[in-house]
Formats: sequence, structure tokens, C-alpha cells
Amino acid sequence: MSDTQSDGGDCTEHRTAVTEAEVEALVRGICFKTGPPRTLGVELEWLVHSLELPQLPVTPERLEAAYATLRAVPLSSALTVEPGGQLELSSRPAASLTECVDTVSADLDAVRAVLAEDGLGLAGIGQDPWHTPRRFLREPRYDAMETCLDRNGPAGRRMMCTSASVQVCVDAGHEEPGPLGHARRWWLAHQLGPVLVAAFANSPLVDRRPTGWQSARQLTWMEIGAGRAGAPPLAGEPRAVWARHVLDSPVMCVRRESGPWEVPAGLTFREWARSGSPRPPTRADLDYHLTTLFPPVRPRGHLELRMIDAQPGEDGWLVPLAVTAALFDDPEATERAYRTVKPLAERALNLPAPHNPLWTDAARVGLADPELREAAAACFAAALEALPRLGAATRVTDAVAAFRDRYVARGRCPADDLLDRLTASDRPRPGPAGGTRTARRRKDIRT
Repeated sequence: MSDTQSDGGDCTEHRTAVTEAEVEALVRGICFKTGPPRTLGVELEWLVHSLELPQLPVTPERLEAAYATLRAVPLSSALTVEPGGQLELSSRPAASLTECVDTVSADLDAVRAVLAEDGLGLAGIGQDPWHTPRRFLREPRYDAMETCLDRNGPAGRRMMCTSASVQVCVDAGHEEPGPLGHARRWWLAHQLGPVLVAAFANSPLVDRRPTGWQSARQLTWMEIGAGRAGAPPLAGEPRAVWARHVLDSPVMCVRRESGPWEVPAGLTFREWARSGSPRPPTRADLDYHLTTLFPPVRPRGHLELRMIDAQPGEDGWLVPLAVTAALFDDPEATERAYRTVKPLAERALNLPAPHNPLWTDAARVGLADPELREAAAACFAAALEALPRLGAATRVTDAVAAFRDRYVARGRCPADDLLDRLTASDRPRPGPAGGTRTARRRKDIRT
């Protein structure tokens, strides 16, 4: 959902230093904007590949030329480029599921038509199965991000350059308790998250070989670390919990008007506000800091669910959008989803997502996990009953029903299709000293 963190403060306010108490008050005020659920959004990330030879990398020059043409195309959604050259479309807040689907579908048709003229296409896969991370954007922000994330290993570069997702944005909910209350929706988003991870897992391959995980993309996020990509504990009032998490999370970088940005090691925003070193933080620094935190559920006035892998096919993204919208915005479906996932919460051992056993199992085995399969079946059933009440078009309900029949009912997810497409010669075979070697591929992995 294309919007900003800012609540409208002027440029002077954004350059003024903020205290620790002011930071806490600002975060409480801007990250959970409560009210009746009325709007919906989606952010779609895509890998861009050659239509003829998807396994070969697209040159930066070719990407830049295609994106220059795209920037001249009138779109309703915001179009941005990720560090590795992935393309992202972020919808405007829509008043209904139908409006969101129709608007984004039209934008995608326009984008695909432009890319096709240059022999390029969009691939809906959670983690690039062909290419190693290679940065396309060279900007101070991404230089600093790479330096910061490299301290925890290679996962950061994979996240930046080779991952893609479907991010569904729903309103925070009512202030008062109940199925559509903001506290219940905050809790539900984190407990429903593993079910969404498992049902829509679509990234089992890296370097053209199976990783042992149905969602290697989710594994990547877990490896980035709790300080950057973890959720706060769920116990407590959501605003207070999130504000504390923001203050105690590490600062990715201290921005400068010229030259490389400073990348401090281990400095939290709370410590920065207290010390005022290397310079006092400002409101603009806080706004930026909020964009450098990547939990599976990010409050940005609304709730941004970030745990779903990019989906195959031209319309694959419709299914997680529709299912999530139904489970969050239809009171009956919300209550059923809550009752369904509540027993699963015990497997999380009260540990924050995604660094707990429930999220790990979802990413590793998907719907091969019997409890996650049962929960997904119940949630899809609730969503299918709710979608007509939300005014969903037949196209949408048919897509959800087809996904349920093809995957959920069979304990499968899209990752299984990718694995099935590997021929016997594609699979790793034992090599010297316990290593592996991969024979020449006989066919491409296509979406």
C-alpha cells in the first residue's frame, strides 16, 4: 500500500533533534492508526528475467533501459526497483478487494507489455533459483545496508538482491476489543503468519539446487537476525511493545548529505537518542529507521504482512491477497481464523516470530506439517465463505478455490511444483568428500 510513515510534520520538524521520550510518543502515534477496517493494499515484488533464457542474468544496461521506459508509463500503483533489480508495484489504499485487484491487474498488464517488448518478463518466485546476489542499485542507502547486513553473513545480500514477495496491507483495526480490534489483529497476524508461510511457500531452490526448505526466502529473513528482521514479543499492548522494539533495535546507518553513510555497530536508536552521538537523531532519522526494520508484520499506520513468497503465474498473487483480506476484514472469518490458529501458538514457545519452532517448521516443510495443513484448510474454507460477503469477483473466488484444491487439500505448496520440475539429472548427487555436484540441466525452471 503506497503511503508514508510521516503524519505530515513540516521540514523544520524533521530536522529537529528528538529525545527518547519524543521518539516513543511518535512511534505510538504513527504506527497504529485505528478505526474500522476500510482499506486494503498489496505490494508485489517480482524477479525480472529474459523470456527466452530465464536462467541467464539480465545485464544492468538492459534493465535500466527497460525501467526508464516503464517510468514513463502512467500507473495507479507506485513502481520502484529493489537493490538487485527486482521490480515492485505498491498499490494505493483501495476501498475494496475488487478495487485493489482491478487496479493492480491493469498496472501489471501495462508493465508486462512494456517488458515484453524488450524480451523480458516477471517471475513470481520467492527466491531467485538461478542467480547469485548482484546489486543493481548503487546508492548510499544500499551501500550502508549491505555493509550492515554483511556483519551477520550472506543472508542480507540474498534478501536485498534475490528475494521477492507478496506483501498484504490491512488496516490496523478498531481501538476497542473484538475480532476486528487492533490488538486481536496484531496477534492474529503473527499467529496466522506461519500458515501463510506454509501454504504459499515458493522458494525451495538456490543456485538451481534444493535447499531442504520449502521457503528459502523465509530462511533468509530468519538468518538476518532478530534485531533487524524479528518481531517484538506479543505480550503487552501493541503500541508500547512496538515503540520499545523500535528504540531497542540497532541503527542501520547515520545518513550524511555527502560521502558514505556511517554504519555504526550495535548502536540502538535509544542509545543514539540518549547520547546524541555521532550527531543528534532527528524526526527524519526516526522515519528512516522505521523503514530499516523488517519484521514479518510491520505496523505502518496499517499492518504490513511481509511473510508471503512471490507466487507463480500471472494471477498467483490474487490468492494470498484475497485469503488475507477475507481473514482480516470479515468478522466471521476473522473469528474462525483466530480459533483455528490459537492451538498452533503453543508451538511458538512464546518466542517472537519468525525465530521460533512454529515459523521454522512452516518454512522448512510447508503443508507437509499435519497441523499447518489442517489450519490452512480451515482458513481457506473460512476465506471462501467470506469472499462473496466482501463482494469478491468470481475470478477471485475461483482462483482461491483452485489453489485450495491443487495445493492445500493435497498438503502441497507451490514449492513442490518447482521441485517436481527438476529431472533426475538436475538433483544433486554425492560428490567427493561428501560434497555434491549437479549434472547439466535438461530443462529450465519456469513459473
